[in-house]
Amino acid sequence: MNILNVKDLPRSERPRERLARLGADNLSDRELLAIVISSGNGGGYNVVQIANDLLDAFHNDLRDLVCASIEELSRVKGIGFVKACQIKASFEVMKRAASYCEEEHPVIESTDDAVRLVFPHMIYLKQEQFKVILLDSKNRLIRHETISLGSLDAALVHPREVFRPAFAAAAASIILVHNHPSGDPEPSEQDVQLTRQLCMCGELLGIEIIDHIIVGASGYASMKHRNLM
Repeated sequence: MNILNVKDLPRSERPRERLARLGADNLSDRELLAIVISSGNGGGYNVVQIANDLLDAFHNDLRDLVCASIEELSRVKGIGFVKACQIKASFEVMKRAASYCEEEHPVIESTDDAVRLVFPHMIYLKQEQFKVILLDSKNRLIRHETISLGSLDAALVHPREVFRPAFAAAAASIILVHNHPSGDPEPSEQDVQLTRQLCMCGELLGIEIIDHIIVGASGYASMKHRNLM
C-alpha cells in the first residue's frame, strides 16, 4: 500500500500548518495527535497514519487513550517508547494546566473551587478513586490525598482512613471526592449511606465534612447541594 507522506500533502492540509492557521480548537483528534507524535517511524509509516492507528487501537475513546500506560501505547505500530512518553507527558501537562492555581494553598470557597482542583485528574480514571481534600480553619487548601482505589464500600473507605490524614495535617474541615468510571455522577444509595456515616463520625471528631462530590465524565454532583448529607 502506498502511504502518503505528510510532506506530500498540500501545505494548507498539514496538521501543523492547519493549527497555526486555524487554531488548535479546529483540529481533529487525529491531527492533534499527529502533532504530538511529531514524526513517523522512519519506515515509510507517516505520522498521520500512526495517529489514526492509535485512535483505532483505543476505539476512538480519548478517555481510554489518556489512561493508557506506556506499555499499552507502545503496542501500536509506529509508537515506540519515546513517542509513548511524549503522549503521556502531553496528557499530564493538559491535566495540570486544567487544575492550575497560582497560589500554593488557595482558598476553597465553593464546590466549583474543589471540582476545579481535582476534576481534570479524575474524569479519565477507569477505576473508582476516593480522595479527601484537607482544609485549614480559613478554608485554605492543605493538600488532597487519595484514600482508596476500587469499589466504594465500607471496607475500602473506613472512617479511620478518611480522618487519619485530617488529624495528621491538623485540618479543620474536609471535602470528600470520588469518581464514577461509568461517567454518570448520579449518587447511588451506597454513596448516600457512606456519606451520612462519615458525617456523623466527623461531628464526633470535630472535623466538618463540607461536601461530598461525585465526579463523572458528564459533570459532577454535590451531595451538599442535593441535601443528601
